Amino acid sequence: MFAIGLALAASVSWGVGDFLGGTSARRVSALAVLAVSEVAGLVLAALVLVPAREAWPGQAALWAVAAGIAGTVGLGALYRGMAVGAIGVVAPLSAASAVIPVGVGIATGDRPTGLQIAGVVAALVGVALASRERIEGRVRIAAGVELALLAATGFGLYFVFIDRAADHGAIWAATISRTTASVLAVAAALALGRLHAPARLLPVLCLVGCFDAGANMLLAVALRHGLISLVSVLSSLYPIVTVLLARAVLGERTARSQRVGVGLALTGAALIAGGS
Repeated sequence: MFAIGLALAASVSWGVGDFLGGTSARRVSALAVLAVSEVAGLVLAALVLVPAREAWPGQAALWAVAAGIAGTVGLGALYRGMAVGAIGVVAPLSAASAVIPVGVGIATGDRPTGLQIAGVVAALVGVALASRERIEGRVRIAAGVELALLAATGFGLYFVFIDRAADHGAIWAATISRTTASVLAVAAALALGRLHAPARLLPVLCLVGCFDAGANMLLAVALRHGLISLVSVLSSLYPIVTVLLARAVLGERTARSQRVGVGLALTGAALIAGGS
């Protein structure tokens, strides 16, 4: 029960953080949201790293750096996608990231389970359905879908890289990846002149980073105390929180076919995680 509670808490934390990040990106640049939130998350991660006294991971740190790069691309694309498109579509499509680790596993000799194969199929069909919208009788790709798929790719690669880095030190892996993400986000925002954010929005942007970093820590503890299959499924449900907040706070509505697609995408992500 302890691990279940932590996994659900991680899912809620990610979902709230994504919603706040997406709505904030409608007010200021997605790069500003990313830069401030990553730095805030790094501070929180550092506060955990210092008392942990974990040994330096050696060359595995390079995998953590790669994870930081992939995660930065993923989050940046997600925030921008939710800024220009429907949060209720963009956020769930990013959960298709679960397909990437399965694909990498197959390429390196793994044999996916029946549940994982079914999950991949469900996720891909869900993406296809959720990506289409009808405007004035014409079917087109919904706004933000391309960014959602880029986010899914970034997140999927992040999971692959951070898994390899965490084998040599989970806390160091998280801290190094977030340091990399912070440097990249701040550098990009400065170079493009997108770092400015109103002072009144800074507390919210800091919360985005804390929710994201907090979810990572909750997940790490949950994996130590519970079954990876159960923890992975429960923590992968974070887009549901984001979608519910978008409906309750913003009053977002989507077409029936898109809702079916969203459901299939989330089901696929859960099957892939549960089949591991």
